[in-house]
Amino acid sequence: MSSVQDLDYPKQLLEYRDGFLFSKTLFTACELGIFDLLHKSGEALSTLAISSQLGTNTDATDRLLSACVGLKLLKVEMKNNEAFFSNTDVSNMYLVKSSPRSFYQMMMYYSKTIYMCWHFLPDAIREGKRQYERAFGITSEDIFKDLYRSEEETVSFMHHMESIWHICGKDVLAAFDLSSFKEICDIGGCSGGLAKHFLSLYPSSSVTIMDLPEVVQMAKKHFITDGDIVFLEGDFFNDPLPESDLYILARIIHDWTEDKCLRLLNKIYKSCRPGGGVLLVEALLNEDRSGPLSSQMFSLNMLLQTEGKERSASEYHKLLADSGFREIQVKATGKFYDAVLGKK
Repeated sequence: MSSVQDLDYPKQLLEYRDGFLFSKTLFTACELGIFDLLHKSGEALSTLAISSQLGTNTDATDRLLSACVGLKLLKVEMKNNEAFFSNTDVSNMYLVKSSPRSFYQMMMYYSKTIYMCWHFLPDAIREGKRQYERAFGITSEDIFKDLYRSEEETVSFMHHMESIWHICGKDVLAAFDLSSFKEICDIGGCSGGLAKHFLSLYPSSSVTIMDLPEVVQMAKKHFITDGDIVFLEGDFFNDPLPESDLYILARIIHDWTEDKCLRLLNKIYKSCRPGGGVLLVEALLNEDRSGPLSSQMFSLNMLLQTEGKERSASEYHKLLADSGFREIQVKATGKFYDAVLGKK
């Protein structure tokens, strides 16, 4: 679109204005169980049938269903002047709660936690700090005490972290040949989602997840059903790290300030065996700061929820080099998350 057309009718601006309307429509349909109901039914249902089973207002439900058709989350078929709705293939795969690749818990975390934080973005920009106190009345100085403030919130966050690996996990782990690394330590490995992908790609390796005690307990209770993955309870800043061939830090470095990143990476370098390495998995910014838009939005979210930010490949390169790592390589996956490998 030319600049003249943009000035005459700023379509993109109007789409940005409505962005949160799209998100909340998606979140609401998930929360009410519309996709689950349609999946279970196995056939298209009318508005009246859907609202009756959900216990919702019929007219309001019809508007929501229509909006979901517009968002290409549902399909509609007219029969005798009446609309019948069914899931799209994408909704069946990613929005039905029982699907192995479900994003349902991610959507709920965005709706109930992240969306609340974003109400206070102007305050975060003015103050340069996270907004959990305003959003949830929490005053802790420890970001993970905020994130894990209840079992329900802990499990919701862990589901959110796990779900993205359904579509990105194998890509980031296959970006480099990691088969020579036999003992792996997944630092802050949370639910074990990425660790499971690692073992499927490199079955001769072993993986130990190091995470906070409350996270390990919830992982064993809700996520890990076999003994292939070993868990180690600990705080990676304050407790000793296990000696390993490869350390994975997936969406960890972006949580912290430069000083804390260097403190952790230096600690990892000292614990890493000779010839070993560290794999960072992060949403990389372009060097000229032109994008990607998703990484730029993630960086704002880091401001609202953590102490950190997203960084460019050169910034991660410098963090690793300053910590002693060499032969640093970067691989883009074409998805949300990319891979950076440094060797000792």
